Amino acid sequence: MFEQFTADARTTVTSALETARQRGDRRIGTEHLLLGLLDAPESPAVRALDIDLETARGALDALDQDALAMLGIDVKGVARPPVPLSRKRTPFTSGARAVLPRALAEVRKTGGRRITREHLLLSLLKCERPDPAAELLDRLGVDRDAVRERVRQAE
Repeated sequence: MFEQFTADARTTVTSALETARQRGDRRIGTEHLLLGLLDAPESPAVRALDIDLETARGALDALDQDALAMLGIDVKGVARPPVPLSRKRTPFTSGARAVLPRALAEVRKTGGRRITREHLLLSLLKCERPDPAAELLDRLGVDRDAVRERVRQAE
């Protein structure tokens, strides 16, 4: 399926992989794809979302801390070690894998042939709780319908 990605969409996935490694995560999830999108602030997708990368990173860290606090674990001030580079491919979570065919469906709706950042964003906007991207979008106060409309107007 990656052969159907535009260069900017591939860059998003590469950025998602790097984000996962920096956070110490062993799999690429929907939250990493969302942060990967935000790594290109000049893109129409990010302008439609109207959120910056640092704000989203902070919100994701807060979600992680909240989840651990519910288990009685206080991690404030504890740094995550990066995952060492491996020759193995970093797998996608099932939620992140589900984003890809939804993005392709978005492409087909518009008669296009290649998956762009905007299609990835439209697919991520369809994630529902308890998906990490959905939790992050909710934490950031994203109006999903408004973002969809802005993306579609930019097409």
